[in-house]
Amino acid sequence: MVNSKVGNNPRGKSALASVQRGDRRRTIAIQIGVAVVLIALIAGIGISIAIKNAKKNDVGPRPSVTAQPASPDAITGSITDKGAIRIGKPGAKATVRVIADLQCPACQAFEAANGQMLTDEVKSGKAAVEYNVIAFLDASSGGTKYSSRGANAAYCVADADPTKFQDWLTAMYKQQPPEGGKGLPDDKIVQITQQVGYTDPAVAQCITADKYDGYVQKITKDVLNSGIQQTPTVFLNGKQLSGQQLMPDALKQSIEAAAK
Repeated sequence: MVNSKVGNNPRGKSALASVQRGDRRRTIAIQIGVAVVLIALIAGIGISIAIKNAKKNDVGPRPSVTAQPASPDAITGSITDKGAIRIGKPGAKATVRVIADLQCPACQAFEAANGQMLTDEVKSGKAAVEYNVIAFLDASSGGTKYSSRGANAAYCVADADPTKFQDWLTAMYKQQPPEGGKGLPDDKIVQITQQVGYTDPAVAQCITADKYDGYVQKITKDVLNSGIQQTPTVFLNGKQLSGQQLMPDALKQSIEAAAK
């Protein structure tokens, strides 16, 4: 007679348990597999975002004044953390920071009034001048982006030889194009640059290739975001000057008082 209580067979229970354990293992394996895929996907997305951000934040070549001074007391140059071109002798106690745009008529007027005096103060060792040449007025150069190209050229010449930078700036302002008209073409900027003494073909190449344009845009954005709303804006030892303080005699007196 056949036993009808098949469900009580221990071997049957063992087989069922084995199947259940196998199902659990497969479920865990699937869950682990899905987790691994998700982790890889998230990591891949993170890497992609990081790469895109790196490209977005990459401003390209950055200027670095590499020319060595002729003597310990000679005029030299550097790039400040604000992107300004610093011209002066070691130990200068007064620091004048000039935020300007080569397309700006008021900046041209400031240079005409104070340029030679600032050059003399640098030569005397009393002051260093930090020129933040920015691209504030690109829209005022007939679509030629003269402000950006002029600022790029400023970095090109300062990088090559900071001792001629102030002479170059004076020459550029003397031939400033009218605001709202077309800016100077690159070949004219190169011509002015060569007349000042920058005859190395690498300088001309730097100008025509807009080598530092990405850096110019970054510094311009940084300066404007700092609260600067007009050019020229002038500081003496960190204090902003205005009105009559910017007149040649008054500015010179302030510089020499700060240099004591």
